[in-house]
Amino acid sequence: MTDLLGTRQASGGPQSDESEREQARRRLQKKRKFVGDLVGYVVINLFLVGVWWVTGAGYFWPGWVMAGWGVLLILDAWDTYVRRPITNEDIERELRHTTGSGGEAR
Repeated sequence: MTDLLGTRQASGGPQSDESEREQARRRLQKKRKFVGDLVGYVVINLFLVGVWWVTGAGYFWPGWVMAGWGVLLILDAWDTYVRRPITNEDIERELRHTTGSGGEAR
């Protein structure tokens, strides 16, 4: 189960199983959406390069679309495949790091 900050709470029972199942479903949806976005990026940019080629292949203006959209696609890939939710273990590790082993603030 997650709280408002998106941290995973350790609790037993069917509700936590359903919560983990829901999180897995959301991750799968994000992955499928990313693949669809990637296909759209390739198809549309190939079309734009084709238009550029047919119209004389002068200044490569499709590069602006590719670069802008590509940056957004990279950020989406990071969010989909690299970023993970904050867990209680992450919070505990950070607390130990910032307060030290004696429990007092540095």
